[in-house]
Amino acid sequence: MNQPSFLEIISFGPDGWGQALVTAAGMTIMIAVAGYVLGILIGISGAWAKIAGGRFSKNLSNAYTTIIRGIPDLLVIYLFYFGGSAAISAVSKWFGEGGFISFPGFLAGAIAIGITSGAQQTEVFRGAFSAVHRGELEAATACGMSQSLKFKRIIMPLTLRHAIPGLGNVWQVVLKESALVSVTGVVELMRQTQIGAGSTGLPFYFFMTAALIYLAISTISGLTLQLTERHSNRGVRRA
Repeated sequence: MNQPSFLEIISFGPDGWGQALVTAAGMTIMIAVAGYVLGILIGISGAWAKIAGGRFSKNLSNAYTTIIRGIPDLLVIYLFYFGGSAAISAVSKWFGEGGFISFPGFLAGAIAIGITSGAQQTEVFRGAFSAVHRGELEAATACGMSQSLKFKRIIMPLTLRHAIPGLGNVWQVVLKESALVSVTGVVELMRQTQIGAGSTGLPFYFFMTAALIYLAISTISGLTLQLTERHSNRGVRRA
């Protein structure tokens, strides 16, 4: 039996794996987006706690960023997946259900990525706020702006403009972290690649294809972020 060619393997025909890989790539993007959005919400809250919070909230935010950034991302995924499964199984016993009930892999992965990226985004937003010139905030106060109006028109737009490069870097990291979610059984790109490689005995073809797909997603993301950064810097004089 002749070995199928690379193009036959990645084709969308009846014997090709193209459709399965594209579907898995879509799952990868969904996991990354869900975790990234959760990370943004956590990052904004954490940064605000460090900037304007009380002693307790500042200490809590500092502890969160220190601990999470010191723990491997894969371990965080394991903790949420197996810890969540153990919690669900324990609760189910109260209702007379026995056996092990697994925590949804997609949810565990998205939460874990959100938690890990949130620690990074906390520092991104904190640094971006620190880059806002004090004179701009003082001018807004002198004009009689309320705190809510000052946040809407001055703090949020300027902080976001300074944060975009850092947020772009975090997104690229999140995209790569999504491959770790394969350990929970979710059929994302890395998991589908492993299945295809094991089924056909042609691991190089599949892992090369996965690398190209990741590179394509990363390149498109990078170009989009560059356009976003350029748009946000309209009218800004460069030194």
